[in-house]
Amino acid sequence: MGLVAQGQIWRLITFIFLPPSSSPFWILFNLYFYCLLGNALESEWGAFRFNVYYLCGVLGSILAAWVTGYGVNHFLNLSLFLAFAALYPDFELLLFFILPIKVKYLALINLIYYVGAFLFGTWASRAAILMSLLNVLLFFGGDFFRWAKQKMRYWNTRRNFRKYNR
Repeated sequence: MGLVAQGQIWRLITFIFLPPSSSPFWILFNLYFYCLLGNALESEWGAFRFNVYYLCGVLGSILAAWVTGYGVNHFLNLSLFLAFAALYPDFELLLFFILPIKVKYLALINLIYYVGAFLFGTWASRAAILMSLLNVLLFFGGDFFRWAKQKMRYWNTRRNFRKYNR
């Protein structure tokens, strides 16, 4: 943020476009993977809602960078993966191009990674994690809370049925 204060305003947005690795193979793999996710989300939501989702994530990453003084874009793409997993939990990916694994299990591993990075990471990582999870919660929170409420009613009904039918 010190360099932004000196006039390098482009630093507020350019960190979003940095690749996660400098290896050309991993750059191409990540581009392909996130293109697959982006196309699926855009076909499900439409271009406007997908762009709003990603823009909210970008603004959250910029806000986290502004608060902590250091920008991290890694968790923005992971929130994109969580959105994909929420919409397509039974989609199968080939792990190591051999083993089929469902996206919902990879999303659980992703959430465990979030917890570990939050507990042991830097303040910049913590702020970026919070912003990316707020982005997911903003778009999927209502559905999640409705699902949790429905499950609670279901288990209460089962418990009452067993209690009165003994």
